[in-house]
Amino acid sequence: MTSELIINVTREESRVALLEGGQVVELYIERKKDTSLVGNVYKGKVLKILPGMQSSFVDIGLEKAAFLYVSDIMPNIDDYYAPFMEGDSEDTVEMEDPQPAAEPAKPLPIEELIQEGQEILVQVAKDPMGTKGARVTSYVTLPGRYCVLMPNVEHIGISRRIEKEETREQLKAIAGELKPKGFGIIMRTASEDASAEEIRRDLEFLLLVWENIQKKKDKGSAPVPLYSDLDLVFRSIRDFMSHEVSRLVIDSPDEFESLCEFVKSYFPRLLERIELYEGREPIFDAFAIEHDVSRALERKVWLKSGGYIIIDQTEAMTVIDVNTGKFVGKESLEDTILKTNLEAVKETAYQIRLRNLGGIIIMDFIDMEKPENREKVFNALVEAMKKDRAKSTIYNISELGIIQMTRKRVRESLGRVLCEQCPYCEGKGFVKSARTVAYEIFRKLRKMNLPSGKMAVITANSAVAELLSDEERYGIEELESNFNIKLIVKEDFKLHQEHFEITVL
Repeated sequence: MTSELIINVTREESRVALLEGGQVVELYIERKKDTSLVGNVYKGKVLKILPGMQSSFVDIGLEKAAFLYVSDIMPNIDDYYAPFMEGDSEDTVEMEDPQPAAEPAKPLPIEELIQEGQEILVQVAKDPMGTKGARVTSYVTLPGRYCVLMPNVEHIGISRRIEKEETREQLKAIAGELKPKGFGIIMRTASEDASAEEIRRDLEFLLLVWENIQKKKDKGSAPVPLYSDLDLVFRSIRDFMSHEVSRLVIDSPDEFESLCEFVKSYFPRLLERIELYEGREPIFDAFAIEHDVSRALERKVWLKSGGYIIIDQTEAMTVIDVNTGKFVGKESLEDTILKTNLEAVKETAYQIRLRNLGGIIIMDFIDMEKPENREKVFNALVEAMKKDRAKSTIYNISELGIIQMTRKRVRESLGRVLCEQCPYCEGKGFVKSARTVAYEIFRKLRKMNLPSGKMAVITANSAVAELLSDEERYGIEELESNFNIKLIVKEDFKLHQEHFEITVL
């Protein structure tokens, strides 16, 4: 199936949508005021060790201390993966020729591995989520386009997504020739179509990055940042541009030029697939993406047959409930239930991927009497989840029609990124954050394309109006300058936070 990458860049945020067959399947958002830390490397200081939890708190210079588990100090190398890479996300690798051990080493307690006050090199594996600080690991992995460099790990790994045995053997041979002593290499999915020279240049760049990290580490005292990963737009080229992606379309001329320069230097073969969007209609509207984004925030999702699914997200898990709704079927009750469940499977798999739901996921399908029907629903879900980049484990359907699964969570879900705790219902639900509504107002004004010299009044909830007049005033000034218009912000405390009005005078 043909895929496309659509990138919307504004002063406030960058949004990347992956389309398959014209439908949005993955959405990534990075805001200038809330940039992801995943992949960043820090020289941190151990603040406190918790023997009872076999973990520790590490100061890396953030508001909240980072969390380091004992397993992130001594990981299982036999099934190694880089937990933060977009695109190859959770793409576990099979280790080729692991060093044999006579007996499995007994894990050491964390208090024997690190001490309080000790300075330690760590990398962010998960962004801070909710009340939790960032999760870090002491095993640094530096991703390139074709390979991942693993300092201090003597192993070669081949992506499991590369299925041809002949290709695996070729990549294994290339990695064996290029791998420096004292380093490990994971050959990423994109390496399947790469030449040995392209892989060599990729590896040389990563070795230079590691050398710079080591130099900075020796100079500064903890806590200090040593390396920041690429921003979302550039990561899109590195991590998402597989052979299945036919083109990348971006609406920012400046970012387009920067991307082209970056690609010319490192991935020249991709240059012909990068396009600048020059249409008058906003790019996410032109590709019908905004509608899918709004739909991904709704609790109830309707199925074409008339059935629907309910998605409830909690701190620890997500519960998805399937209902027949308006669908009454034409044959037996069992047949109606099976058709509803099979339709719900496709929509559920799609929503999990689009919303980036992680952790424990419980799916309550409508109860089926026949075991073969339960098997059909389970197999359909397994098949539908194969397209997902994130690592997941699905457990067989129960007698009650319940399927349990786990999905690796590296970043916040779409709902957590775009919404905040609702002040109207004391935390029982969610509404779009004031910043999200402010950015929607900016997009609406750009889409309206007001004639030069016009004046417009923006009426919004007090929180949104205050944001537009203070922190986001540069956005207002930019619109006024670009379109030669005058904008007046007016607050209405009675107005719902998600609602606003734009009146042209």
